[in-house]
Amino acid sequence: MNSRPHHTTSILAIILRWLSSIDLVMVVTLIMLIVLGSLTLFSATGENERMMNNHLIHLALATTMMLIASQIPGNLLNRWSIWIYGFGVVVLILVLIQGHIGKGAQRWLEIGSLRFQPSEIMKLAVPMMVASYLSKKHLPPKFKDVFIASIIVVIPMGLIVKQPDLGTALLVGSAGFFVIYFAGLSWKWLAATVIAVAIAAPLVFFFGMHEYQRQRVLTLFDPGADRLGSGYHIIQSTIALGSGGVYGKGWLNGDQSRLDFLPERHTDFIFAVFGEEFGLLGILILLSLYIFIIWRGLYLATKGEDTFARLLGGSLSLTFFIYLLVNTGMVSGILPVVGVPLPLVSYGGTSLVTLMTAFGLIMGLRRRKKGYNREV
Repeated sequence: MNSRPHHTTSILAIILRWLSSIDLVMVVTLIMLIVLGSLTLFSATGENERMMNNHLIHLALATTMMLIASQIPGNLLNRWSIWIYGFGVVVLILVLIQGHIGKGAQRWLEIGSLRFQPSEIMKLAVPMMVASYLSKKHLPPKFKDVFIASIIVVIPMGLIVKQPDLGTALLVGSAGFFVIYFAGLSWKWLAATVIAVAIAAPLVFFFGMHEYQRQRVLTLFDPGADRLGSGYHIIQSTIALGSGGVYGKGWLNGDQSRLDFLPERHTDFIFAVFGEEFGLLGILILLSLYIFIIWRGLYLATKGEDTFARLLGGSLSLTFFIYLLVNTGMVSGILPVVGVPLPLVSYGGTSLVTLMTAFGLIMGLRRRKKGYNREV
């Protein structure tokens, strides 16, 4: 007789628990960005219904993963870090052995009809592992701890560079570095790192890069030297951005994308599509949404329940900034083309799921209100 009220109370408790894990301010801003991104993607794909249906499926999966991630207790996530990191390294090795090859790169694994990019796992696994390691040490970290943390970062970076995928390797490295930075990396070591990178850059350029990667760097300084080859992407993207003017040409009215001048317009260069159709005003609105999300993520990170939560939350928030910086930089012609998507706007299921999972972790790691039991 009384089972129904008890059942209703249980459902209500579950709903309240889920709501307590969600930061409504961030969720609303994410929804605004995703809606704006989906409108742009619809135009960039040439109103392709099949691709948009796939995008909606990816979005539903990504949202589900965000909600699940927001429920994972920080202490459990801390314990899982080493296993997730180990799994990620193993699948990266499998990619080099028997991965699917596409567009000259070996970056994907196929399981039946499912194809996914294992390097995306490391965007979460690396900062989790580094945060787990450093949170158990006395902070600020000693040289030995920084060295070991750096090794944790460098191993997956090296495997990803071998695929080759320089853009993802940059994002993974940034995620790990930000954890070390937030742990209290001294300015002396930071300066030493910058000097070391500057010294190593010429060696990496001549001996560590593929020919097409070196060409991308050279094209940055003179895209007009090969207008129909390596410089074509940058030239067309800057034309699209400039032709949008202040107010843009209007949704679905971008000439560069509609007439097929702009390559990779639904993935890496979708920012150029947005700029042409919505103009400078639209770009300012888009960047404002991004900046607010990054700020909100950093704010939630300061509310983390322990050192692990604060280190991980801060790192994931600033990695989102690196996504934005690299993509808009390469589309604008101020950074080399490295194949980094515009977060939550570009087409791509694996990237979307990874990013939304990261936001779920950021929201779930913050300190709960009194009376809420975090233990599992």
